[in-house]
Amino acid sequence: MTSTDPLVTESAAAPYKAAIDIGTNSMHLVVGRLGEHGRFEILTSEKEMVRLGQGGGEMKELAEDAIERGIATLARMAKVARSFGEVEVVAVATSAVREAANQHVFLDRARDEVGIEVEVISGFEEARLIHLGVLQALPVFDKRLLVVDVGGGSTEILIGKAANILEARSMKLGAIRLTQRFFADAAAVDDNGVVSGDAVEECRNYVRAALAPVANELGGHQPEMAVVSSGTATTVAAMALAARGEQNRKMNGVVFSAAEVSSVAEIVVSASTAERGKIAGLDSKRVDIIVAGAILLDEICSSFQVKEMTVSSYALREGLLFDRFGPAAGDELSDLRRTNVLRLAKQLDPDPVHSEYTAKLACQLFDRTNQLHSLDSAARELLEAASIVHNVGLFISHSSHHKHSYYVIRNSERLTGFTHNELELIALIARYHRKSLPSDKHSDFAALSKADKALVRTLSGLMRIAIGLDRRHAQVVHSVRVFIDQEDQKLTIEPVGDPESDLELEIYAANDRAALLGLALGVEIEVVLPRESPSEHLSS
Repeated sequence: MTSTDPLVTESAAAPYKAAIDIGTNSMHLVVGRLGEHGRFEILTSEKEMVRLGQGGGEMKELAEDAIERGIATLARMAKVARSFGEVEVVAVATSAVREAANQHVFLDRARDEVGIEVEVISGFEEARLIHLGVLQALPVFDKRLLVVDVGGGSTEILIGKAANILEARSMKLGAIRLTQRFFADAAAVDDNGVVSGDAVEECRNYVRAALAPVANELGGHQPEMAVVSSGTATTVAAMALAARGEQNRKMNGVVFSAAEVSSVAEIVVSASTAERGKIAGLDSKRVDIIVAGAILLDEICSSFQVKEMTVSSYALREGLLFDRFGPAAGDELSDLRRTNVLRLAKQLDPDPVHSEYTAKLACQLFDRTNQLHSLDSAARELLEAASIVHNVGLFISHSSHHKHSYYVIRNSERLTGFTHNELELIALIARYHRKSLPSDKHSDFAALSKADKALVRTLSGLMRIAIGLDRRHAQVVHSVRVFIDQEDQKLTIEPVGDPESDLELEIYAANDRAALLGLALGVEIEVVLPRESPSEHLSS
């Protein structure tokens, strides 16, 4: 890469970072290091068409051969990343893995055979990271953007301005998914590979119907500029450039018109397989899926009344790199997640003040019992988030609201910033804030790893006591003192309030809810009235 490429600067040696994007059609790797002014120097990037979502039948399951290709490619990319020396690698999977009932097979093999813990991210988190990548590639920070990423299994569409996402949708429309649905049948394609007019019309109608409500909702933001960031869109743009007689250009920042998209779609729809293989600008590996991809992009332009689109060469993987490893990235991501958690609680919890106060007490308990559980700051963040949203299920019904909270959290479109696994853990921690203890009889809990089961037990146990300490929703307990007797395996908790406060009900409720934490930590727990003055053995 040259110095004119986005984000590239001359810099001194810095720790190496790598991001891997495991998509439905392709797998991408980018390796960089943090340089001056908090900007990444991109050292290398790799792309391989894996077709992870192909052959699974509506993408409900990963095919065995697709898993083999995926693991082999992941291993090769990990080797490339590690060839730079000491490197930190983060990997995320999107639509194909996200939707597959047998995703655990791929995830387990990635961890055991390649040594990489793959995070499955939601469609909305995918959109957020794509948007962040776009902001690093193009000078568009001050514009209201329509960002479109057409993948193999899903299409992410969002409206954003500056660092804010105003709206985002993840749609089950993708080049591979549509190809398998409309152009895989022998009746839809003749012996030469020319698709039938009926199949094309059926595909267009399907896409148009799916896009209509989304275009209506998002179009109201009146975006000033449309940006595309996927392989499909870049290929269509390259074909448009070739038709103009322009070739061998860097694609970042290339502008192409909606009319050119329609022209490309007409050409590939009417061409045979052999003819498509000769079209300038068309990657030979996309010959079989370009028909669906071009139709989809054409219908997006029409639905959103887009006149022209600008290509961003950066997308999910670069957004991921900057998000996880950029300057103050952890703080910014934490702020985003906390903001979204608070917003969900304020929307659905009838008493969000109680829930936020519960979170405060739960985090105090977490900090002051650290020598017993030895959990890190990431676990603390999960506890705080779960505590803040543990009562959102009351929006549905008071009866079994803990189960409703699980469903709301797990399926919320608002909790961007969290990975698939983090959302599952938050939902389960909240689900066990009352009633039955975590059990393998519950399928969602049983599906967790051994470490995550222990995490849920501990954090739910801490939350239960914190809830008890605000039993009257009156915030009479200001803080907690914790005394740990390692020899007798006993944990004593003293709630602290105003001298005139009656804490008997809070102490009773906290003791009543202490069993789960006692089991998780292997200690006897007693919540008692505060002593006259703090003991010298107070845990800090």
